[in-house]
Amino acid sequence: MTTLEMPPTAHGLAVPESQPAAPPKVGRLVDQFEKGLDAPICLTWELTYACNLACVHCLSSSGKRDPRELSTEQCKAIIDELQRMQVFYVNIGGGEPTVRPDFWELVDYATSHQVGVKFSTNGLRIDKKVAARLAASDYVDVQISLDGATAEVNDAVRGPGSFDMAVRALENLHEAGFADAKISVVMTRQNVEQLDEFKALADRYNATLRITRLRPSGRGADVWDDLHPLPEQQRELYNWLVAHGDGVLTGDSFFHLSAFGGANGGGALPGLNLCGAGRVVCLIDPVGDVYACPFAIHENFLAGNIVSDGGFQQIWQHSDLFTELREPQNAGACTKCAHFDACRGGCMAAKFFTGLPLAGPDPECVQGYGEQLLAGERTKPTANKDHSRGTPLTLMTRRPDGDLLPVGSPPSKSCDENPLAGFSV
Repeated sequence: MTTLEMPPTAHGLAVPESQPAAPPKVGRLVDQFEKGLDAPICLTWELTYACNLACVHCLSSSGKRDPRELSTEQCKAIIDELQRMQVFYVNIGGGEPTVRPDFWELVDYATSHQVGVKFSTNGLRIDKKVAARLAASDYVDVQISLDGATAEVNDAVRGPGSFDMAVRALENLHEAGFADAKISVVMTRQNVEQLDEFKALADRYNATLRITRLRPSGRGADVWDDLHPLPEQQRELYNWLVAHGDGVLTGDSFFHLSAFGGANGGGALPGLNLCGAGRVVCLIDPVGDVYACPFAIHENFLAGNIVSDGGFQQIWQHSDLFTELREPQNAGACTKCAHFDACRGGCMAAKFFTGLPLAGPDPECVQGYGEQLLAGERTKPTANKDHSRGTPLTLMTRRPDGDLLPVGSPPSKSCDENPLAGFSV
């Protein structure tokens, strides 16, 4: 199983000018990551909040473009800074990043300045011409978002027609000879049983399957209770990864499941069993705000703004928030658990957005401690950024008999505002 997609050399690790007689003892890599690196291993950059879809679990509550969106020149200045910091690659998302009129200009600028690009898309703009262009590039990776192996399951979360749009993009990339596209799946209660089908779909298009955890962030906070996999499904997911996970990317997002491997970690999932927020990962949003984690877009995790606070390097290396996150964290009662070394207390964002204390167990703790807290009194934080176009899509949930039924009320109208307002496309 493949987890963190990291550069050949990790940032922040000293490389001597001459070969020493014996290699220095650097200790466990996870211990060095915990103290933070000179530059992030995985930098996520949301170029725009504009999106043609209204996925019910969208981490950034995307839909409408923010009029304060960074200009082309401001984005290029950020790329220049990333090059100087030797950031290996940037993971570009949104919204739907390809709707920015300067998207390809920025991709070309990044790759020509030694910053590789991985971008996530719903497939909107991946026609045959674009697929051929991507196939000719050595430094661009493409992730197609798909949250159901069938249209019925996928479109209930991502919207009518989104399954066909994603599959068409995969077909175009495959026909153009694009090497190793990614199918990016957020695991939900409705699609855990489709893991084999997802893998078969990836194999059909010579793609790689990438599965990630559903986080209760953005609009996902409103649907997490209905969408996140049940405890028995978490076990099913863990067992599938152990049996079939070779070559499947996870981005280390399932480290909370490692406690299934036993107290000694003998069956722990490979990868970084550690919250990397502000240590090895962070997020730049469309207006230049820098957050500790792509799943924690909230003022509590805002480290600064690139435009007003001296640039990205200044924020990454010297902001008060990131400095604090790189200090030893209080994991509370979790440190007394026999499984702590396997899961490290779980995901900070998942705890925060479900109203659980950060010094406590993950809401999906496989030992059941999270369930106990979820059943008690808790106050969920209010999202302080929402770019949705009115009410999101109707969420569908599956009954025991297999039928899909709506949860909540449908939107009052299909689109309150053109998601491409302000763009010439």
